[in-house]
Amino acid sequence: MQAQKTQKFLLKKQFYKDYTNGFVLVLLVSFASYYVSALPVVQSLHLSPLILSVLLGILAAPLFRVAQNSCEKAVVFSAKKLLRLGIILFGFNVTLSSIVSVGLNGILLSIVVVGVILVLGYVVGVKFLKLDREIAILVSGGSAICGAAAVLALESSIKSKPYKGVIAVGMVVLFGLLGMFLYPLVYAVGILPFSQAEMGYFIGLTLHELANVVGAGGAISHQTQEIALIVKMIRVILLVAVLLIVPYFFMQEKEGNCKRLHIPWFAFWFLGVVIVHSFVQLPEKIVEVLRFLSNFSLVMAMSALGLQVDFKKLLECGRKAFVLALILFGILTFGGFLLVYYGV
Repeated sequence: MQAQKTQKFLLKKQFYKDYTNGFVLVLLVSFASYYVSALPVVQSLHLSPLILSVLLGILAAPLFRVAQNSCEKAVVFSAKKLLRLGIILFGFNVTLSSIVSVGLNGILLSIVVVGVILVLGYVVGVKFLKLDREIAILVSGGSAICGAAAVLALESSIKSKPYKGVIAVGMVVLFGLLGMFLYPLVYAVGILPFSQAEMGYFIGLTLHELANVVGAGGAISHQTQEIALIVKMIRVILLVAVLLIVPYFFMQEKEGNCKRLHIPWFAFWFLGVVIVHSFVQLPEKIVEVLRFLSNFSLVMAMSALGLQVDFKKLLECGRKAFVLALILFGILTFGGFLLVYYGV
C-alpha cells in the first residue's frame, strides 16, 4: 500500500514537473503579447496579441531550447490542444443571420475567393516554386481564409512541423498588414471606384486577418467595417469545409503501408458553436468571456508555436514562401477588385 502511494506521488510530481515550467513560459509570452499590444504605438498599427505572440515566442525560443526537456510537453500541448479549443470557441464570433445579411453574392464570392486561392496557391507553390507542399497549403489557407487562425487549424489537421506554421503565419501577417494600410489609402485618393459598401465587400474578401479587416474597414467608415466583417466571417465559416477536404491530400503513412485520414473533429465542434450562438440567446457577459477564452487560447497556441521555431529551416524555406504569399496577395487584390466590380 505504501509503495503504491509512493508511486502515485512520484507520478504526480513528474506530471507537475513536465507541465508547470512549460505552461509558465507560454503564459509569460502570452501576457507579454497582451501588454505590448496595449501600447499606444502598437495599437495604432492594429497589431493584435495573436500576431505579437508568435513574434515574442520566436524571441523567447532560445530560452525554450535551454529548458526543452522540462518545457516541451506543455508547449506542444498549448500548440495543439489549446489551439483547437480556441478555434471551437471562435464560433461565438459568428452567427448564421449575419452571413445571410450580405446576401447570396457575398456567400458565392467568398466561396470563389477561398477555392481559387487554395488551388492556385498549392499549384504555384508546389509546381512552380518547388516549395514544400505543407508550407504551400498553409500559406494558401492563411491567405484564403482567416490568416493565422487558419494556418494553425490547418497545421493541426495535416500534422505538419511547427516551423512550417511559423513561416506561413509570418507571410500572411506581413501581407495582411500591407493590405490594411494600403486599401484605405488607395480608396482615399480615389483610385478604387467603389462605394463605402462595395469597399466593405472588397476588404472582407481579400484581407487576411480579422484585425486587418477591422483596421482597414474602420479607417473608411462604420458601414464599410460592418460589411467587411460579415463577409470575412463567411470566409471563416468556410474553414470547416477546408479542414474536411485538405486532410485527404495529406494522409500520413502508417505501418503496413496503410494510410490513415486525420479528421479534424474540432471543426464540427466549431460549426456546432456557430449554430448554438445563432439560435440560443446566451447572456452577453457569458459570450464575452467565451470570446476572450477563445482569443487567449489562440494567443497561447501562437506563443507555443513561436517557441518551437527552428531558425535554420525558417531561413531555408522563407524566401519561396514569401514569393508565394506575394503572388497570392496580388491575386487577392486584383481578383477581388474584379469580383466586386462585376459581382456586387
